[in-house]
Amino acid sequence: MTAVVALVTLSLSGMAQAAGDDPDPGKELVINGDMQMVTRVKAPDNIPGLTNVYSGWLFHDPSTQAMEMDDFDNPGMTGAETGTENWSVADGSEGKSCASCHGDIEKMKGVRTHMPKVNKDGKLWSMEDYINNCRTTRMGAKAWSWNSADMQDMVAAISVQSRGMPMAVATDGAAAKFWKEGEKMYYTRTGMLELSCASCHEQNYGNHIRAEHLSQGQLNGFPTYRLKTAKLVSIHNRLKGCVRDTRAETYKEGTDALRILELYVASRSNGLSVEGVAVRP
Repeated sequence: MTAVVALVTLSLSGMAQAAGDDPDPGKELVINGDMQMVTRVKAPDNIPGLTNVYSGWLFHDPSTQAMEMDDFDNPGMTGAETGTENWSVADGSEGKSCASCHGDIEKMKGVRTHMPKVNKDGKLWSMEDYINNCRTTRMGAKAWSWNSADMQDMVAAISVQSRGMPMAVATDGAAAKFWKEGEKMYYTRTGMLELSCASCHEQNYGNHIRAEHLSQGQLNGFPTYRLKTAKLVSIHNRLKGCVRDTRAETYKEGTDALRILELYVASRSNGLSVEGVAVRP
């Protein structure tokens, strides 16, 4: 074991909470007083490393939790509202808006639960890919950059339509080969720290590494408003950061590697409610 890995191991050991414990027993996420979220559920059968899956909301302090419980206090809802407004704004050479083809944004209910998914051409696409495909091929508009405010506001607006519905990402059929690749990525140790995704988010969730309270890294709350950066962040932005934190060469948002990893990690959230937009430190 290298000296660096030894230091990380020490920082993860000796904590009061053992990985596997409910991070906040009895605590329930109810948004706006009447929208009950499922924050703990039996792990999917194809995720043998976990007994239960827990929303990241359960791992954070009461003040952060409270922000997500009221849309007026949730800073990410501003982006969702902007995205909802942009849904009906025409853009591009065709003079079309999202609503021109898809109707009211409420018709996007359920879309977030299945993302990412394989498209009709057999390619694995994230929600951002579907949005940009509509913009460039139907609207004659320029593609939005992956992490732009315009893109993440729209992802947030679409995600909110599915809030409270269970995640149901497909892992069989056309998605199976991508899922297996993502599973391999998740358990492969990498970087100077010789850590895999599982090292933190499966084997040590509930513990602390430095000041960070490790969660299971579930994706049901994305796009997420991060207090640290004071903006909505994409799934790929967060995955990129996690890979970077192992001191490995990371991937760029919108690459196939992150789409594949997103599929596998998103499937680990199956059964949890879509929370997007969540609030995290």
